[in-house]
Amino acid sequence: MSIQVLKNEEEFNQLVQENKDFYLLKHSLTCPVSTFVKTQFEKFNNKTEIPCYMLHVQEARPLSNKIAEGYGIRHESPQALLFHGKEVVWHDSHGAVTEEALEESTQKLS
Repeated sequence: MSIQVLKNEEEFNQLVQENKDFYLLKHSLTCPVSTFVKTQFEKFNNKTEIPCYMLHVQEARPLSNKIAEGYGIRHESPQALLFHGKEVVWHDSHGAVTEEALEESTQKLS
């Protein structure tokens, strides 16, 4: 399944309403660490049934800030978030976001 890139708050709000569980990656288009994390996220996406989405912080800064404020999670980039029942149940950033860490985070859903 391909990873859809979110561009605005309307797309994000619809996602929250329509999905009980999903992952979101805040990805920087200019950061080498973010490129590494994006690769890890893509590998994880190929193995999981949980929908995975991404936003590009340079192109969707208002959305990125809104998520940080709305969920009380300091913005970092790259940053992966796991949503469950309209709440963030796991998040991590930078080099800590690996394929293995993403796999382990699914335990937060049970």
